[in-house]
Amino acid sequence: MKDSHGVVIIFNADIPSHLKEIEMWYSCFVQQQFLQDTQCLLIAHHKPGSGSGKGNLSLSPPLNKLKLVHSNLEDDPEEIRMEFIKYLKSIINSVSESRDREEMSIIT
Repeated sequence: MKDSHGVVIIFNADIPSHLKEIEMWYSCFVQQQFLQDTQCLLIAHHKPGSGSGKGNLSLSPPLNKLKLVHSNLEDDPEEIRMEFIKYLKSIINSVSESRDREEMSIIT
């Protein structure tokens, strides 16, 4: 966890107890490491044939502020791939901007 720049939490959206568990993971990996919410990505995985829709998931605060992506690798694997690439790009930009600020503070 030390020196991490981002966190991806993947959970089974079809199991209600997982919603409580991700609160613990969020606390340990995001809040205790002082990461910004933009550095966290939640992926709600739906097993093929589960019949679960994308809109029926209600997350409690502070999880409801996080980027949430629904995945079902049989229905639309490309969507999750594109969302993950967007997430990685945002992390890379964040790290680059942080490094630039650090370098500028050393120079001045």
